[in-house]
Amino acid sequence: MTRIIDHAILGKLDSLKKVSFQFNGKSYEAYEHETVAAALLANGIRQLRVHEESGTPRGIYCNIGHCMECRVTVNHQPNVRACLTKVEEGMTIESGRRHPTPLKKTEGLQ
Repeated sequence: MTRIIDHAILGKLDSLKKVSFQFNGKSYEAYEHETVAAALLANGIRQLRVHEESGTPRGIYCNIGHCMECRVTVNHQPNVRACLTKVEEGMTIESGRRHPTPLKKTEGLQ
């Protein structure tokens, strides 16, 4: 894990309570008050979802809630921005999945 352990404003990391959460069925630890994006990044997770149509990987981009690239499903609620949501004890997070490709029109049929 990679985190700032002694921050001039936020204080020392070891003074914060640890919380556990799940991402895609696997258990991880975070610190209280961390965002979901920060907790995932600190645990080595860079890909948060895939593009709904193309399936290309997506991760943290702007980290200020503007771009919507970090959307995940939190406790069964889809399209939650990981960079604005604080991780909580027992939280279940799932990455965004590619949607099934719609059937293409067959030539001559309508």
